[in-house]
Amino acid sequence: MAVSALELRPRGAVALMDAALRLCARNTGVWALTLPGGAAVVAAVLYLAEAVRMGRPLALPSLALTLAWFLRGLCQGAACHYTQEVLLGAKAEPAAWASMRAALGRAPGLFIAVAYLFVFNTVVMTLTLGIGFFVLAAQSVGYATMMQGKGSPLKLYGLCSRLLGPARGTAMMVRVLMGVQLLAFFNLHIAANFALFLGRKLVGIDLTFAERFASLDTPPWLLFLAATTFALFEPVRAAAATLLLVDGRVRQEGLDLLAAVQQLPARNTGRSLGSRSAAVLAAVLGAGLMLTGSPAWAEKAPERPITSPRDAVTRLGAMAEACETRGPSEDARFESLGALGPSETGKLERLVRTVERQAWDEEDCDTAMASLEQGLSQATGTLEAQTRADARVASARAKDILARPEFAVAPPKAEKDAAEEAVPPESPGWWRRFIDWLGEFLKKLFEREPAPPPPREAPQLVSGTAVANVLAIVLVTLAVAVLGGLLIMFLNKGKKHADGAGLEVSTVDAAALAGDPAHALSRPPEGWAHLADELAARGEYREAVRSLYLALLSRLHRDGAILYDVTLSNWDYLRQFRGRSELKPPFRELTRRFDFAWYGNVPVGAEGYREFRTLTQPLLATPAPTEAAGA
Repeated sequence: MAVSALELRPRGAVALMDAALRLCARNTGVWALTLPGGAAVVAAVLYLAEAVRMGRPLALPSLALTLAWFLRGLCQGAACHYTQEVLLGAKAEPAAWASMRAALGRAPGLFIAVAYLFVFNTVVMTLTLGIGFFVLAAQSVGYATMMQGKGSPLKLYGLCSRLLGPARGTAMMVRVLMGVQLLAFFNLHIAANFALFLGRKLVGIDLTFAERFASLDTPPWLLFLAATTFALFEPVRAAAATLLLVDGRVRQEGLDLLAAVQQLPARNTGRSLGSRSAAVLAAVLGAGLMLTGSPAWAEKAPERPITSPRDAVTRLGAMAEACETRGPSEDARFESLGALGPSETGKLERLVRTVERQAWDEEDCDTAMASLEQGLSQATGTLEAQTRADARVASARAKDILARPEFAVAPPKAEKDAAEEAVPPESPGWWRRFIDWLGEFLKKLFEREPAPPPPREAPQLVSGTAVANVLAIVLVTLAVAVLGGLLIMFLNKGKKHADGAGLEVSTVDAAALAGDPAHALSRPPEGWAHLADELAARGEYREAVRSLYLALLSRLHRDGAILYDVTLSNWDYLRQFRGRSELKPPFRELTRRFDFAWYGNVPVGAEGYREFRTLTQPLLATPAPTEAAGA
């Protein structure tokens, strides 16, 4: 339902943000229009991130993200149209499909706006290090502006600035307030972890792997939270943009005065002009009827009452046709009777009864038509007087609106200066005078006397400045020589290390690790593989998969492909992999299977172990001497 004109007044950023949140909380249409675009963006972002992580081609994920972003712009335009209809439309509840059809009708402009805003925001954030994203905030109403259809999308920023007008500062503050998305980001993370905690404690489900994924040190989880938060705030962006445009129109035009006055309720400040005109109409009709009828005739009136002014027009028209005079179809004054308000129904009923009594009971059509003529003339004059009174009331209300402080015109600068000069400055108080005196006293107390001019000295052959310059040059030369010597020593040392690179260097004491069964370097790769076969023979396939994976880590560490460290995770080894490129995909697949088997408690059978053993065998094989030298 459209809001009252009393609500259309300039608002601050906090009030606009609060209004946008309230509108989104109470209306489901804006959610239905924005969530498809937000969900498409979330899915496309996750698809692109997975392709980057797995090293797949990025053409198809990039195309999906581009199409999702254009769909998001179309949904934003539909949501802005829907919000404007909710605020200013005449219907009680607009239809979401109608807003989507309106957005499809302006799809070319919306798609151009999507590309324009992407390029504009990218350039601004790059050149201003992100500061311009908050300072230049007029483009935040770009989609709502395109739905207005008032300008070219190629000049979108200037068009948005013109429509916002004085509300540009409010738009900047609204964009700053959108930083509340950070709170939503962390609240989503806390809610997800709390749900996992309840599932593990109350239901008894083993969610170790899910809890490990839903951690702030997991990049895919952070990306998912950021994209979901962005999608959840899409309705708020559409509502805030529409409210900003309405606020800019209010500040520039001072309301649509005629529509506002028609919606403003009358104030109880005594009898208004409208009430006085109604009283005049009552007095005139009463006097005319008193001259043409009497209370005794009213008792003889028909029992059927007058329910509305239109009913009175019908009955008087029937009497006029019965007396063979002009009826409602020929005399436009009958419409004046129908235009009277419901408060005049009683007076019209007395007029109808008088005319009917004179025509039917007394059978005097001449007297009845004379009474009808007098009533029509009085009603026409009263309606004209009431219209003029309503116009004066509307003018007075418009002047009251324009007299508000937000629509006041700033006085010229010269008048301001004259007003400031006319006001005499206030005399400083005793505290101000004491502070000034104390400052002057301290200034005189610590003021130094001017130093005497230096005595003339005899000219010297070598000045102290020249000696200092020579000394500085010598020190700089020595420092450069020392640094050069250190650099040469470092390069020679690196060359020696490079010459001895073929030597095997062990940084871990194998004897010290022999008692640690969880350390991958406590056994050679062949020992871990032999232990895995023994465990598989006993039917302990899950432990056998773990032994094979430790054998793989031991082999990759000895080959120099990874640097084994108990503080690193399996996926850290994958990210730091320095071995041959063809070994990285099977290493990734083995890591994924091991995590699901060991941490995810996925059952492993004989067939699963044989597949894991087959994938591991090429990586456990000792590299040929030529390959090792090349590596």
